[in-house]
Amino acid sequence: MPRPEAGKWLVAISVMLGTILEVLDTSIVNVALPHMQGAFSASVDEITWVLTSYLVANGIVIPMTGWLSGRFGRKRYFLASITIFTLASMMCGAAPDLRTMVLFRIVQGLGGAAMLPSSQAILMETFPPDEQPIAMATWGVGLMVAPVIGPTLGGWITDTYSWRWCFYINLPIGLVALLMASRFLEEPSYLRRRGERADWVGIALLVLGLGATQIVLDRGQRADWFNAGWVRAFTATAAVALGTFAVWELRVANPVVKLRLLGERAFATGCGLISLLAFVLFGSLVLWPLYLQNLMRYSASQAGWAMAPRGMATGLAMFFVGRLARRVDPRLLIASGVSMLIVAQWEMSHFNLDLGWWQIVRPSLLGGAGMGFIFTLLSTTALARLPREQMSHAASIYNLMRNLGASTGIAVMGTLLVRREQYHQAVLSRWASPLHPPFRHALAAIPGAMAARGFWVSARQGAALLYEQMQAHAAMLAFEDAFLLAGGVAVLILVGIALMPYTRPPERGVAAAH
Repeated sequence: MPRPEAGKWLVAISVMLGTILEVLDTSIVNVALPHMQGAFSASVDEITWVLTSYLVANGIVIPMTGWLSGRFGRKRYFLASITIFTLASMMCGAAPDLRTMVLFRIVQGLGGAAMLPSSQAILMETFPPDEQPIAMATWGVGLMVAPVIGPTLGGWITDTYSWRWCFYINLPIGLVALLMASRFLEEPSYLRRRGERADWVGIALLVLGLGATQIVLDRGQRADWFNAGWVRAFTATAAVALGTFAVWELRVANPVVKLRLLGERAFATGCGLISLLAFVLFGSLVLWPLYLQNLMRYSASQAGWAMAPRGMATGLAMFFVGRLARRVDPRLLIASGVSMLIVAQWEMSHFNLDLGWWQIVRPSLLGGAGMGFIFTLLSTTALARLPREQMSHAASIYNLMRNLGASTGIAVMGTLLVRREQYHQAVLSRWASPLHPPFRHALAAIPGAMAARGFWVSARQGAALLYEQMQAHAAMLAFEDAFLLAGGVAVLILVGIALMPYTRPPERGVAAAH
């Protein structure tokens, strides 16, 4: 029996608040890390455990969300997750030292893991098939816009108040989400399982495999990847544990993660494509603030305003495509969004150091709109053919792939940026010699050019200024390479759409009877 119209949207708002709570916290804390470093007298390597601990705990629990929902009840588990996340946020804000902070960040990650897959499954079950794209668009606004506004909001809170308020801000949002969810969510009877034996072997293998994977992805760059012995050991551990886990889960009677769901072609294709999409989205989002602040000399606030139109374009595109999906093949709309994303990445791969505001914002708008087209329909198309009693398990696997894609994208993009900057600087330095006429002429012209502006510089200072410009151009070329790689990954999404079967949207009358 379908819910009343008002009841459905109250459910949507309830779960969207949980989504915003989790996703916003992931991005808002990044800005506050330097301030935490000073407060805890920690090194750069030590303070990054504030991020790593959360990501590891979050990544381990996400694939177990379906199993935990079935074991404890989805509403009860969702409410417990919000409560744990909110209380852990309060304790993080009050943490007196780094060890306490890392401990409660682990607790926070354990609590926040359920919010995305559970909310996605709840919406897919609450709304009839013909309204699912609109419902997922509403939910997706929080998921896609929060990472964009997070750094801006985090910077403002940290500068105006204290880094501790980056955690305290979760308290009112968490309280409202908890009250609304307890009032409007219902417990599906088909998820209640009593006396089912726990898959402890599968859980142990999952914790070991995903924990090692997340640590390698998050900290591998700092250790120079496979040149470090611990990276090789953790990678081998992850490969063996996850390989054994896959074999075990396909043979056990009550698996913690139902990998057999990947036998459905639309779902398997959707999982592959969401990992590629997350690679592009989160990899690019990491690069944008670095590019704007380090090369374009934007302040944190200016960088935030330059990134804000991307989130607005994503939100508008989601609502637009949610209504259009009733009349157009979703695969065509997804392909249109991917095409926008490819064009945006291509434009960004031709950036230079002398760009105006509109030249920066235009590809950001285009890429944001493309993400809005892709995300909503990819989720609904991937999950639409699965039975509702399997929705929690499917959403867990789907969000696990999104999480792994995001972690891989951040790791690959960061590594590529560092390596390509070194390469381009080595190439450019070959021409930084007095024996090269253009370099010699530029070096000789610097004192006169600076004197015309009222500054006196020596020949040594002029050489330093020229070297600084060379470093900036090397970094710019490295950013261009990274943006081009993101565009290449987006092309793979375009190819993958051809593998996704067509799911005809039901008529409204049929949907109502569903």
